Amino acid sequence: MNSKNMKKMIGQNSIWLVLLAMCAVLTISTRTFLTAQNFMNILTTESIIGIIAVGVMWCILSKGIDLSPGSVVALTSCISASLAQQYAYGASRLFPNLPDLPVVVAVLAALAAGTLIGLINGLLIAYTKIPAFIATLGTQLIARALAQLYTNAYPIPELKPEFKSIAQYNLFGAIPMVVVIFIVFAAVSGYMLTQTRFGSSIYAIGGNDQAARVAGINVEKNLIKVYTWCAFCAATGGILLAARSGAGNSSVGLNYELDAIAAATVGGTSHTGGVCRISGVIAGILILGVLKNGMMLLKISPYLQQVFKGMIIIAAVVFDMRKNAKKN
Repeated sequence: MNSKNMKKMIGQNSIWLVLLAMCAVLTISTRTFLTAQNFMNILTTESIIGIIAVGVMWCILSKGIDLSPGSVVALTSCISASLAQQYAYGASRLFPNLPDLPVVVAVLAALAAGTLIGLINGLLIAYTKIPAFIATLGTQLIARALAQLYTNAYPIPELKPEFKSIAQYNLFGAIPMVVVIFIVFAAVSGYMLTQTRFGSSIYAIGGNDQAARVAGINVEKNLIKVYTWCAFCAATGGILLAARSGAGNSSVGLNYELDAIAAATVGGTSHTGGVCRISGVIAGILILGVLKNGMMLLKISPYLQQVFKGMIIIAAVVFDMRKNAKKN
């Protein structure tokens, strides 16, 4: 392998080298970092953000943004929980007169509600030409308000064991289902990115939407799909969060969209559009998870953690801008 190819390979995998360097530093700094249990804790904690990130990634790839996922998480958490409360909880249920429903109804209702918000986002962005930032900021506020109105800002406890097992069950007795579901979503997104016409169309739209139109790509239709998929990912995150915590709550999901955007950005998804690798997004999720976990182990203030996270995001964007400037 010549030096040019070596340099290219290092450049493509630099995000993973950063992750390895962080792990090495934390392994030396604390005795409790390098354990199987700690790594599983990181994966479990970051999996819901990871699912949201592989949805947000598509919006950024198309040269857009989605600020509504955190509120979609809250709304779908409340909807799924309200339909999955134990029947024996009686008059204390959110809807006391509701019959005993199968868990699948709670899941499908929450997915439908979340996906509808994504469809609205897509229609607004594709056909009214409202900037994605403004459109999704509006639906962010609406979805959060709907969650609070739906529950009167009260938590929804006493969920059915079979509903909670969606997130609390451990596959083979060791791997949490939230981690398994994150892996499935990442694999599906990776396949769509690299092996489908939809993926290549979104790359083209993000690179140059006018050229994509000339090439016969239906830009509007594909943008609707992007924002619908993003909301579906967020809705899945809301269901898993309710199942894992054992309650629905209208206050959950705050800043989840920012963490997801941060993970995608750190992972190399370019905000100028047309550049994205699923492996980079996964690495970005792990970097932010390792950073958070490592700082907790080192007893660093959570407020300072946000400072470091912000610095990493700014550094990632500056690096991306410099890389694009060199290409141009």
